[in-house]
Amino acid sequence: MPGTFPLKNDLLEARNRIRQHIHYTPLLTSKTINTLLEAEVFFKCENFQKAGAFKFRGATNAILSLSTEDQKKGVATHSSGNHAQALALAAKQNHIPAYIVMPENAPKVKVNAVKGYGGIITFCKPTLQAREETLAQVIEKTGAREIHPYNNFLIICGQSTAAQEVFEEIPEPDYFITPVGGGGLLSGTALACHYLSPATKVLAAEPSGADDAYRSFISGTLIPSTNPNTIADGLLTSLGSLTFPVIKDYVENILLADEEFIIEAMHLIWERMKIVIEPSAALPLAVLLQQKSQGENFFKGKRIVLLLSGGNIDLNKLPWQ
Repeated sequence: MPGTFPLKNDLLEARNRIRQHIHYTPLLTSKTINTLLEAEVFFKCENFQKAGAFKFRGATNAILSLSTEDQKKGVATHSSGNHAQALALAAKQNHIPAYIVMPENAPKVKVNAVKGYGGIITFCKPTLQAREETLAQVIEKTGAREIHPYNNFLIICGQSTAAQEVFEEIPEPDYFITPVGGGGLLSGTALACHYLSPATKVLAAEPSGADDAYRSFISGTLIPSTNPNTIADGLLTSLGSLTFPVIKDYVENILLADEEFIIEAMHLIWERMKIVIEPSAALPLAVLLQQKSQGENFFKGKRIVLLLSGGNIDLNKLPWQ
């Protein structure tokens, strides 16, 4: 069984394992945003990834790492968001069943996406207890292997591949900023920087109204998310027992953004870059905009990579409408 911290070779193996199955997403720039921030900013566009988010990387790595026997039994998870869609699509591409437990109040657009990717949905009450109990019942009935959205060694390795692609194009940027929810993307990125670009400082961006990762980071103790309140619905989860230790050791800082700056950042990217992102993906730009609005500009003249985590959003519920 793999250890707690993935090693360099684990990350490189994940990159090779999923290379032919994922999109190599582009790095985009915006002169307007560079001028505004007085920095050189690169956007890693995981909104263009299959299933619309970075989650497809980890899901694919986890599924391709299963034994033939486990693949026949299928995979299972509880999720109402991007992980559900990613796991369903990755399973479909590898001809194995995916059992997805979703709360009965999950957005219709996400339910339809999971169904469209061939996911076998079981609905439950919208509580964590109900989700976990229902998932346990599904696994007992099917024998499927649980694939946790972020607290999973193979998921972390898979999420690291986005940063690995960046370093193939931009050697040693000054900063790399990702959103943080459960910490799979952040811990994978932090490990990729540690092993492949040690001069790069890793920062996380989190909503002020869902700041459990920030409080955990500051206190050094894992603090669960309670009553989060933010439009960044992909960042409502707590850090995991695997992701938190990596974040403590290899992340420089966690920065917070208020809702107005999340909306401003999202709007700016839609308007100036002409690309669709979801609120969670706007966090890395939002923390830079908020910091600059406070009369600080620690990032002036720096080369900064911002990871746009996904683009799955209900177009009838845009936050500025």
